[in-house]
Amino acid sequence: MCTYQTTKIEIEGSAKGPSGWFGVSNALVYVDHAVHAQFTHTVNIDFINPSQGPGARVAVELTEEAARALAAAITEALAAAPAGLASRNQ
Repeated sequence: MCTYQTTKIEIEGSAKGPSGWFGVSNALVYVDHAVHAQFTHTVNIDFINPSQGPGARVAVELTEEAARALAAAITEALAAAPAGLASRNQ
């Protein structure tokens, strides 16, 4: 079952696609049918920059367990670093 609920957030960063590095300005997170992963449904995260065209996109398909582990690892990494070290105001 697909929820058709997509969470879109504005982000600042870079991603590497088939044509090299590009800036990313948005992330889309949703649960849907997998395109490539060997699972019926996955947690999908698309890192995109709409102003740079369709080639400016990196997508990942994760199991629920992998998505939760990734979220926990990000939280752990940020907690271990000095506050503001990776902030946009560094």
